[in-house]
Amino acid sequence: MPLKHLPIGIQTFSKIREGDFVYVDKTKQVYDLASREGAFFLSRPRRFGKSMLVSTFQALFEGKKHLFEGLYIYDKWDWSKTYPVIKIDFAAGIIENRAQLEHRLCTIFEDNQRRLKLNCDSLLQEGDPAGCFQILIQKAYERYNQKVVILIDEYDKPILDNIENLDVARGVREGLKNIYSVMKGQDEYIQFVFMTGVTKFSKVSLFSGINQIKDITLSPNYATICGYTQNDLETTFAEHLAGVNWEKLKEWYNGYSFLGESVYNPYDILLFISEQQLYRSYWFETGSPSFLLKLFKQKRYFLPELEGIEVGEEILDSFDVEDINPVTLLFQAGYLTIDKMGIGFNERPIFNLRVPNKEVKLALSDQFINAYTEKMAHEKLPIQEHLYYALIQGKLDVVESEIKRLFVSIPWRNFTNNELPSTEGYYASVMYAFLSSINARIIPEDITNHGQVDMTIMIGDYVYVMEFKLDKSDNYETVQPNPALIQIEKRGYAQKYIGQNKQLFLVGMIFNKEARNLVQMDWRGV
Repeated sequence: MPLKHLPIGIQTFSKIREGDFVYVDKTKQVYDLASREGAFFLSRPRRFGKSMLVSTFQALFEGKKHLFEGLYIYDKWDWSKTYPVIKIDFAAGIIENRAQLEHRLCTIFEDNQRRLKLNCDSLLQEGDPAGCFQILIQKAYERYNQKVVILIDEYDKPILDNIENLDVARGVREGLKNIYSVMKGQDEYIQFVFMTGVTKFSKVSLFSGINQIKDITLSPNYATICGYTQNDLETTFAEHLAGVNWEKLKEWYNGYSFLGESVYNPYDILLFISEQQLYRSYWFETGSPSFLLKLFKQKRYFLPELEGIEVGEEILDSFDVEDINPVTLLFQAGYLTIDKMGIGFNERPIFNLRVPNKEVKLALSDQFINAYTEKMAHEKLPIQEHLYYALIQGKLDVVESEIKRLFVSIPWRNFTNNELPSTEGYYASVMYAFLSSINARIIPEDITNHGQVDMTIMIGDYVYVMEFKLDKSDNYETVQPNPALIQIEKRGYAQKYIGQNKQLFLVGMIFNKEARNLVQMDWRGV
């Protein structure tokens, strides 16, 4: 019997159910939500199955019973009731300004009019999509004698499309706010609202238009409503993944956590299967975070801090186009995920974040290398390879030469009108990006009883305890003993790694502002 087809690029529930496609049953959680009146919001990274979830809700409320045969919800839902559904979808295309947003909204409401056999054309002709939305809600309730279901897919995408242009983003935000605020006064006509997006705009009050919206983004009950669980892969995809190395697959694509069971990125899994189980950065390659990388450079963000982020829920919860926090954007976009949650000051939750998996770690590190060094792939790959093999063999003379080669090859224009390379953090950030890209385990600002060393690297059978210094003199002259190495030794930074059956090296590096390079490196084996 042939294997079921993979639903690559398919975001319509009916197409999957009516075709011979694999479907992972999410209707237990769908039933739990749809059985209650209310408004719900879910944030998930791109290509995580949000549009499919919205399409599932639409088919359910429209009473398409045949599509749900064999699924959890089939014998539990009251199919005698159907509901008029208004769907607002921004997933497709790019909106570049407020005028294009208004045009798209008019098109969206025209489509809803035709499907619901209603009319508010006069308001659309007057350029009043918000007025049309209000009339659609009321007329749908009157015509079908049933409360209305409103589904909004990628509610924030028009803003994100313009995130680099603040004035345009503000204008688009106000246009969306006009639309979403319509729902506040229509509560008596509304049965259910479900909104999806990548980010949550709390400070800009986009949510003020909906009464008591419940954010289920970090609700353990819905942690797996998008994405594939380990059980999903071992059952629904068992034949497609026959012979797979489960541990390697988990290392590459699992690890997304929303305070419940961790999940795989579904797009990765589908492409991994279709490409004959070849490990690649499938999800990452569909949209590199160019704006995010520019933001990191602009704010002179210290990259090693990505390894040990601890934040309160206000950082994960808030997004504001006027003041963008890089960590918030990294988390909401899927480049960071929750490692664990604890309770902090005043009984408030504290979240420890991490990069979710190997795919994101390697691909994000490559992007950071490009952003911080402007290096082309053909230049950085040889350095990555030589640095990797030198580190796993303990060849520190080669490590030194490759680090110098790296900084020599950074284009001169990187340093023009740019204060970033005048800081010690710049050199640590470039080192962090390169070492992450070769899948080394990195402990930045490694804490000991006597202070903290700049960086500890673990790779193969070796541990490297590294201290960086930035010299700002015009003409650097080598000094002995190396002050960075002396600091490691005097403060016992490496003490906790002694006796771990690993070859341990203490490494002191001195960079010079004028030379823009490593000018002295000394090491000692322990």
